[in-house]
Order: sequence, then structure tokens, then C-alpha cells
Amino acid sequence: MGRTGRPLRARFPPLNAPRLALQSFPEETVIAAAPFPPMNFGFLIFPGLEELDLVGPWEMLSVWSKSLGGPESCLLVAATRDPVVCAKGMALNPHTTFDECPRLDHLLVPGGQGTRQQVDNARLIRFVAAQAAGCQAVLSVCTGAFVLHRAGLLSGRRATTHWSSLARLRELEGVEVVPERVVHDGKIWTAAGVSAGIDLALAFIASVAGEEVAGKVQLGTEYYPTGRFFGASHQSPQAPAYLRPRPG
Repeated sequence: MGRTGRPLRARFPPLNAPRLALQSFPEETVIAAAPFPPMNFGFLIFPGLEELDLVGPWEMLSVWSKSLGGPESCLLVAATRDPVVCAKGMALNPHTTFDECPRLDHLLVPGGQGTRQQVDNARLIRFVAAQAAGCQAVLSVCTGAFVLHRAGLLSGRRATTHWSSLARLRELEGVEVVPERVVHDGKIWTAAGVSAGIDLALAFIASVAGEEVAGKVQLGTEYYPTGRFFGASHQSPQAPAYLRPRPG
């Protein structure tokens, strides 16, 4: 809390801010120089969003950003600078607003019960459509796919959403619904429900920065729930022992 009693708002770093090496990474996993031009990665936030839809991808993408040459800035973007309360009560302080947001290179839209109201929020839909026009990629998690559809981004595209909303997505025009965990079609990436956003983020990093970089993010966050390995970082001496073949 600030001296005024109001929540402190995080400030996003300037584009020339130095990158920080995370202490959780083995030394050899840190890449000092960014291989890409400065990029802005925006995360749309709104009341009632599902926390893990946002926080899972945020963790993966911000690790890429801070330690492995990813986007220069990761920004929480909302309609105003007021705190945004998520579905389970987590409160988020936006970095920027629809009116102040810089041009984004990538935009991620989470899902949650809040999307049922936000698909009828004309200002939010205009923001998503306008930013998407200049984005290299637009991603959604869970029912965030419905926001993408309302913004006209799923026309003629393959897409997925939470298993319980697949039938509802099929009722909409112009989208081919695919019941997969992660679906990539052109510059549109969609993920199934909640935890699938973590897999989406890793797959996206692998596509943009390569399997080895995605593997280092996977190792640094120790995310190995399925046996899917990116690159070869899981074979390094620092990798968790449970990833090594068992004798016999």
C-alpha cells in the first residue's frame, strides 16, 4: 500500500531497461543479449478473469522476457488503472490502459466467467481488434477464445477453448473448433482450459525463439507434468533427478 492508503501500481520498465537474470536459473541458461528487436507483450485483464489463465502464461513469458531474450516489456492492460478483481478474488494492478497502451507485438486474452460480460463490452472488443491488426500473434486461453471471436479474429480459423465450452464455440459462425490442448492457426493461438495456458506459452516460445529457449524456460520453472520436453535442457546436470532415466 502507498502512503495514501491506495494500492501501489506496478510500472512497466522502459524499453531500454536492463534485463535481469533470475536466480533460479543455472548460469548457463541465461542469455545476455536479446536476439529479437524490442517487443511489447500485452496481457488483457478484466473483472472475473480466471487467475491461472493469466498467471500461468505470464510466468512462462516473463521468464523468457527477463532472462532469455524475450519481449522487452510484459504489460497488464485494462480499461482503467483501477485494480481488477479476478474470478477467485486476486486483485491485479494494471500497468497501462486501453487509451495509453503502446502498440503491442503480441496480445494474450485470458478466459473465465468474466468473458461472458466482456464479449458485449464494445470498448474492450475495439481495443482487442485494433491491437490485433498490428500484432505478430494473438493468443487466448480458455474462454478468451470468445473474445477473439467477437473481435473478428477467428473467422476461417481453427480454435479451441475449455472443454465445457466447446459446444458453445461450435455454435458461432466462421470458426472450426478443434478439441486440442493448444491450437495454432496463422497468427492466432488458442488454448483449452485454465492450465492449458502454460502449455500454450511454452509452445509459443518454442515457435518464436526455438526449442532450446523454450526448454530453458521449462527447466527454470520446473514444468514437466506430461513428459513433453522442449530442447535438451532437461538433460543438463542441474535438471531435477526425477527427469533422468531410472536404472533397470
